[in-house]
Amino acid sequence: MENAVQGILEGPFGTLIFFVPVIVLFYFMLIRPQQQQAKRHREMVAAVKRGDTVVMSNGMVGKVTRVETDEAMVEIAQGVNVRVIKAMITDVRDRTAIAANDAKA
Repeated sequence: MENAVQGILEGPFGTLIFFVPVIVLFYFMLIRPQQQQAKRHREMVAAVKRGDTVVMSNGMVGKVTRVETDEAMVEIAQGVNVRVIKAMITDVRDRTAIAANDAKA
């Protein structure tokens, strides 16, 4: 019996027996969380609307003034609007909140 088990572990299936758990571990530790994070980002970008305060991938913070299919117009300073690809938005801070400049009388 001992020789049969040893023969299985030394053959081509023995190598496979050790690699399958490693591959499963990589899937659950690396690939699956990355796919879930990408899905959450796609949903967040799809939900961006006018008035949202967003953070872009380059670190600039601005207020969305117009939303199109793949692009958004973001006001980064008073009177300064830039056209941004929506995929480059990394975070939505305040959804439809009044900007600090707009709150002052």
